[in-house]
Amino acid sequence: MQSKKTNITRYSDSELAVFENLIVEKLTGAKSELEFYMNQLQEMAQNPDTKVKGLDDGLSTVESERLTTLAGRQRKLISHLENALIRIKNKVYGVCRESGVLISKERLMAVPHATLSIAAKQSKIK
Repeated sequence: MQSKKTNITRYSDSELAVFENLIVEKLTGAKSELEFYMNQLQEMAQNPDTKVKGLDDGLSTVESERLTTLAGRQRKLISHLENALIRIKNKVYGVCRESGVLISKERLMAVPHATLSIAAKQSKIK
């Protein structure tokens, strides 16, 4: 009897459901963090103490820039996670966009919005 080795080209619906739950959980956390950063920025803008000029002005500017950077990163993460949910819906989630092979489950559990396998990612770095 001959054994045929089939190449798995996508994750099963049950595996996709596990990844979807993970992504929804991370998306909820990311949106919560973004809201926190935005509230901090709004408080800084409305607080009359932060508008006092002098030595502290530089510190408030640095803090405002830091919060703006963090909020931008959260927006980018949210976008990546939302795109991952679309890939799940289209049943192409977990397929490397460079090689077409499945990205390892371990990588997707660590970085659920990944679109490159580790090998493809490393070849881009070199």
